[in-house]
Parts: sequence; structure tokens; C-alpha cells
Amino acid sequence: MRTVIDLPDEQIEPLKELASALNISRAELIRRAVADYLCRFEAPADDTAFGIWKQQGEDGLAYQERMRSAWDR
Repeated sequence: MRTVIDLPDEQIEPLKELASALNISRAELIRRAVADYLCRFEAPADDTAFGIWKQQGEDGLAYQERMRSAWDR
């Protein structure tokens, strides 16, 4: 799919030079950059927090009750 983007002039020449150094097209360089960006900011999978609490050494419900008991004082 084609997409038109506007880049400032000061980014065009460095992109052209890097693409040439890597022996790839400027379009391929931009595709790789976008793919890298999307990977770095990818939403975590739904189960990324699964099992995270087991390192705490305390039952999650016990912790919750202990924290809420402070409200009763």
C-alpha cells in the first residue's frame, strides 16, 4: 500500500545516505524504521502480567485486606 508522508528536508539526505550505505532503497529503510518503531511501542500481550505477583511472597487477597485495613483506623 502506498502512503505519502512529508519529511523535513534535513531528514531526506541522511535517509538517502543510510539507505545507500545499507544497499537498500529509501522506501525499504523507512519500512524497517516504521517496523522497529511499532515493535518498540507494541501493546503488551494480555497475559504479560500473569504470575507477576508470585514473587511478592504474600497472597494477593491478604495484601489487599492488609492495605484496606489501614482505612478502618
